[in-house]
Amino acid sequence: MKDKNGSPTHRVGLQQPNPNKRPHRLRRLPEVFASRPIFFLTVCTANRRPLLATPEIQQLFIQFSEASPEKADVWVGRYVLMPDHLHCFVACPDSVAESRWVGSLKKFTAKHWRAAGLVAPFWQEGFFDHLLRGHESYAEKWAYVLQNPVRAGLVKNAGDWPYAGEITELHWDKM
Repeated sequence: MKDKNGSPTHRVGLQQPNPNKRPHRLRRLPEVFASRPIFFLTVCTANRRPLLATPEIQQLFIQFSEASPEKADVWVGRYVLMPDHLHCFVACPDSVAESRWVGSLKKFTAKHWRAAGLVAPFWQEGFFDHLLRGHESYAEKWAYVLQNPVRAGLVKNAGDWPYAGEITELHWDKM
């Protein structure tokens, strides 16, 4: 359709986007984070089964996490393995990579448990994640997570919990 001057008219909803107009919502990750945001994750076992806080699972988690940068573009920072849930910090390009990584971790550990004769389900569906927004958030979250074994009555001092550590040192300003 053309107007009286011969110029094409556009129906509402079909107008060409104006490159000078700002979007209604700013795209958060590409503009705020230079490359890899840091996510705080909590992943729970199915029915809160106490499957995680063992030397064998810790070694499998470390092995899996050390291979993650090359295989999944995910870097694992600090972690705490509780009997029925995992807390960890990961740096990755986006939430898609994060979700794939969690799914792979679940499959990796499930294979081990099946071989040991355990019966599924092993993991709850889904997981909780929180995008960290500053260096203070990482330090605050870590201080809280590190105290989980103390609050659960598993140890008197956080440093005595053997199922916590750091795979890769994540730096807010360098990710």
